[in-house]
Amino acid sequence: MSYTVKNSYADLLAGIKSRVQAARVRAGLAANRELVLMYWDIGTDILHRQREEGWGSQVIDRISRDIKIEFPNLTGFSPRNLKYMRAFAEEYPDREFVQQLVAQIPWGHILYLLQKAKDSKKRLWYMRQAIEHGWSRNVLALHIDQQDYERKGLAVSNFSATLPSPLSDLAQELLKDPYIFDFLGIADDAREKEVENALLAHLRDFLLELGSGFAFVGNQVRLDIDDEDYYIDLLFYHLKLRCYFVIDLKTRPFAAEDAGKMNFYLNAVDDLFRHPDDQPSIGLVLCREKEGSSKMLLEYALRGLEKPVGVSAYQLTRALPDNLKPSLPTVEEIEIEIAEKVEEDNDGAIGMIIREWAEKYRTRTGR
Repeated sequence: MSYTVKNSYADLLAGIKSRVQAARVRAGLAANRELVLMYWDIGTDILHRQREEGWGSQVIDRISRDIKIEFPNLTGFSPRNLKYMRAFAEEYPDREFVQQLVAQIPWGHILYLLQKAKDSKKRLWYMRQAIEHGWSRNVLALHIDQQDYERKGLAVSNFSATLPSPLSDLAQELLKDPYIFDFLGIADDAREKEVENALLAHLRDFLLELGSGFAFVGNQVRLDIDDEDYYIDLLFYHLKLRCYFVIDLKTRPFAAEDAGKMNFYLNAVDDLFRHPDDQPSIGLVLCREKEGSSKMLLEYALRGLEKPVGVSAYQLTRALPDNLKPSLPTVEEIEIEIAEKVEEDNDGAIGMIIREWAEKYRTRTGR
């Protein structure tokens, strides 16, 4: 009897904790939404006054001073932040759109996206990714710096011919080209087994680079076919696509026979592992580079295959290639952000900013 009572109390306590946590999350989201909408309203008012009534830029400094006098402990109304409110309202004139989507992310995320993602489609994509995956601002910055948007969907594949719509579009969107494995810290001439072992040792970072939804199944997964053993380099399951995902690692450019080998693996996985409710398994040939592998070679190799196969390159260098290098913060950027925090009288602001920039520097340089 006492065992049942204990269990009942544990269940009751767990239920209360769950409700409290859920309520705190809802309250936090609601508070953030109200804050973002307030900033949008203020920015819209300033924008309207300046456009329609010819008010100059000095009105922002005056508003900042008067608000500080009226609410001495209130932060967020520095001239710089008021200018961001105006820019925010100018970029998103539709309040309903702001309320339904933009207000789901923190103000700091919004500012970072306005500064770093000038293209509206690109910004919207990152915004939705941040909402879906709960990215912090540092994680959002990392994805932008690594140009996830520019790399998405660029892999050569035969998905449109082998997968039904819209699954083919979702699978294509999932793949990147190139994949950046700069977290491994191994030499450019590393052998396939060294690359595989390094990826397994950094599995969390590997999964982050692959994208959301991947679950690791195993490496060197054995296939017993006609009393012969074959081994898959890396096997994943994608929770959203509901299918197995086979990765074959190559430390050389793509060769035509790689497509046939992957087709063989996918047939075996579908026969041996696939559940009747699963979608067709997908293969990805990850090559050290694709130089020397022409687009025509890739298309000819994939055309006519029964199974969905994609081909992407990966890079091991610690430093990103020129077109993907993130820009480290300048002295001016650091000074501006520190000045703003000091102006708003945030306790411990300087230390907080220095720690944030140090973390960004470590993240972007690997040092």
